Amino acid sequence: MKLIRFGEAGKEKPGIQDKAGKNLDCSSFGEDWNEAFLGSDGLTRLSSWLESNQASLPEIPADARLGSPIARPSKIICVGLNYRMHAAEAGMAVPEIPIIFMKATSSLCGPFDPIFIPKNSVQTDWEVELAVVIGKRAKYVSPENAYDHIAGYCLHNDVSERDFQLRHGGQWVKGKSADHFAPLGPFLATQEEIPNPHQLRLWLKLNGKMLQDSNTSDLIFDIPTIVSHISQYMTLLPGDVISTGTPAGVGMGLKPEPQFLVNGDVVELGIEGLGISRQVAMNDPEA
Repeated sequence: MKLIRFGEAGKEKPGIQDKAGKNLDCSSFGEDWNEAFLGSDGLTRLSSWLESNQASLPEIPADARLGSPIARPSKIICVGLNYRMHAAEAGMAVPEIPIIFMKATSSLCGPFDPIFIPKNSVQTDWEVELAVVIGKRAKYVSPENAYDHIAGYCLHNDVSERDFQLRHGGQWVKGKSADHFAPLGPFLATQEEIPNPHQLRLWLKLNGKMLQDSNTSDLIFDIPTIVSHISQYMTLLPGDVISTGTPAGVGMGLKPEPQFLVNGDVVELGIEGLGISRQVAMNDPEA
């Protein structure tokens, strides 16, 4: 299945994308795609419900806004320096254990919402990433059992303010958590849609120029390792998002000079099987 959420920000309704690519309204199912839904075997219940009801579901208007395919999760957890070529462009050693940091859940937004360049920002950057969505509570999980706790996968742009991240003291979370710094979607693809998440092309363009073009085969730590590792330190709840790292080609690493987002820049990104998203950078209207 491919799960979507649509409508005005903060008032999204649940839906699905069918095999023909049509977006269908699932409001009559009576649940949002959130922790309670996933934690109560919601994917199985939804699948059974669709067998009888999908043919009668109304199609969502083509111009409807898409929100994050998951309602605000309890956590967004990110893995740093998890592509070999990205570590090389950053001039940093390949990590021996996963580097973990948090991203505020208030940064979550829809896949076609604008990126807000924060007040006093000078280095807002892009990062195409494969995101894993947890489907079942996970604590002290072994790598062998990790897939039992995964609901599916999403496209994620882990927008980052490098000056905030690296030179404002404290943890990376400062540079990762501004409003609209986590465009997620367009949809959540359940596991059967993505039989091998470690062989997916992922890419990102800035103003039409390809800057990131890689494959998840370059991951340093694979998905079972990541889920298992994080679950040793915190309980993962249904709906939690784990962003698995970005490949080479971020603005901070460009040669001969770094490049960062400015008002009006257009970012397009995609992952094989997980769709395409597009964001226009704009100065934060509240700045």
